[in-house]
Amino acid sequence: MSAGAADRRGVACVGNWLLDIVHDIPAWPQKSDLVRISAQTSGLGGGAANVAADLVAMGVSYPVVPVGLVGAGGLGDEMLLLCERAGLDVSRIGRTGAAATSQTHVMNVPGDSRTFFYHSGVNDLLDPARIDVAGLAAQGLRIFYLGYLNLLAALDRIGPGGRTVAADVLAEARAQGMMTCVDLVSSQSETYRETVFGTLPEIDVLFLNEVEAVRATGIGISAAADVDGMVRAAQALVRGGVRRAVILHSAERSVWLEEGEAHVHVPEPVPADQIISPVGAGDAFAAGIIHGLHEGWSREECLALACNAAGACLKGQTATDGLGTFLLEEARGRMPG
Repeated sequence: MSAGAADRRGVACVGNWLLDIVHDIPAWPQKSDLVRISAQTSGLGGGAANVAADLVAMGVSYPVVPVGLVGAGGLGDEMLLLCERAGLDVSRIGRTGAAATSQTHVMNVPGDSRTFFYHSGVNDLLDPARIDVAGLAAQGLRIFYLGYLNLLAALDRIGPGGRTVAADVLAEARAQGMMTCVDLVSSQSETYRETVFGTLPEIDVLFLNEVEAVRATGIGISAAADVDGMVRAAQALVRGGVRRAVILHSAERSVWLEEGEAHVHVPEPVPADQIISPVGAGDAFAAGIIHGLHEGWSREECLALACNAAGACLKGQTATDGLGTFLLEEARGRMPG
């Protein structure tokens, strides 16, 4: 960040905005079988939406500026209503009739895992002109968060020299004095690695989980507690150009690699009987780190909040309804002085 960045306040949450429809099912069916949906809940989804809603739910004192697209129809109306209920400013969320509102149908087996069926819709149309980095910088924002790389077609496009459009957007954000934070997604793509490495040189802080680390680097990670594999993957991403830190997290470990040193954090496990849905836990983790970075907290303080936020998320039905102001109150209570 530039010398004046310390005077900035606020976070731009740019990227995926979609309607999450979470279906609770008792077990995953065999092919051609029928399984009964025991419960169904709609909520905000996507990296930008979840991080923005999480920060507001935690009661942060600085501006949170959502940036993205929704469709012109009824699903878009529902999305904006959910945003307003979450206390989000929708003035920079555009609308278009060129595609449908992006949506994900989440098949959730409580206490186990979830599977996503995703329709990209308008998320594929988010481009630099719709983001308006200069306008965000003029608001005096401190952090520019982008999520998710590899799920935003216009920004994922790889140009000459292997550089992505997202890299150009992030470069402008950095030049305007904002810290760039980027989150990956566990999608399948023939160009997954190329998109990631074509963007790394303009990323200050990169978030990813162990599945995404394998897909981005090709380095094996044998299990959620395979610290050696996680460190090797993080090192490969730093060599690829990440400017400050790679923060690689799983359900059992977090690895923060910065200035050549890997710091490992072991989160407090959440009992299986308290887990309602894992949807959005990674975004809650990122929101905790982003808040700590914004406030100039230590690495340990950032990770403590991030893991507590992820744990709280697991106890809610949607990606955001498990979080609240208690997280920052507890964080302040743990700080010296």
